[in-house]
Amino acid sequence: MSTPSPRRPQRPRLRRIAGLRVLVTGSSSGVGRSLALAIASRGGRVLATARRADRLASLVAEAPAGSIITEAGDVTDSDFRGRLCAVAVERLGGLDVCASVAGSGAVGPFRELSSATLDRVMAVNFLAPADLVRRCLPLLAAGTDPAIVLVGSILGHHPLPWHGEYCAAKAALRSLATTLRTELAPLGIDVLLASLGPTQSEFWEGLVAGQRASWSRGRQMPAARAAAEIVTGLERRRREILPGWQAKGYALAARFAPGMIDAITARRLAAACHAPRPPAP
Repeated sequence: MSTPSPRRPQRPRLRRIAGLRVLVTGSSSGVGRSLALAIASRGGRVLATARRADRLASLVAEAPAGSIITEAGDVTDSDFRGRLCAVAVERLGGLDVCASVAGSGAVGPFRELSSATLDRVMAVNFLAPADLVRRCLPLLAAGTDPAIVLVGSILGHHPLPWHGEYCAAKAALRSLATTLRTELAPLGIDVLLASLGPTQSEFWEGLVAGQRASWSRGRQMPAARAAAEIVTGLERRRREILPGWQAKGYALAARFAPGMIDAITARRLAAACHAPRPPAP
């Protein structure tokens, strides 16, 4: 007769952020930076990572003393992902939350973009987060009230033209979140997917290829508000959050009226294709 696997003790209804050891990628700007600061302000201990060391230094200066440590590097590099786990053990004594926030996109007709663009967008938005989570699982399984946070997009609910690579990566991330949520439940590891709508960040300045389409402009949610909703989602053990009315409305349309989204975007795309394109910067 097989021995039943040990069960974690029953957890409180709300997760306490204070004291948790949290890895946050993409911490140099936007939601990643705001999330690191929000967790630190609630008493969490943050390992913040991004490529720009100077931005990480300013993040540490802004946070409560001793609440944030940093490790600069490219999360798409396999060796660096391994180093992050080692740093978490060496400097934090382990890990309780892995928050994958780093992201990048590309804009343009799929037929015109390169294989290198596809590879880079998939690496940043799906392959690197997936592998980082896999590497962190032994630490999380031994952690305190552990959780995984994956920052996705409403475009993972329904794609838009000229964003094919990004939409595919975020749809894959959403699928992974659903899979992990079921697989990791016996270990007591929660999985929170944050499907963001338009949010203030440096996303458009950091595109792998192309430039922002005129018809995609609109009001953006402040990064600090999106980060606050992610923290609340962690505290309340949510499965998925859709911060703001734009994200919620898009997700509802994706579920109940996907043809309407396609019709509207087809008209906008047709108009954009007939308009003269601005010169490349």
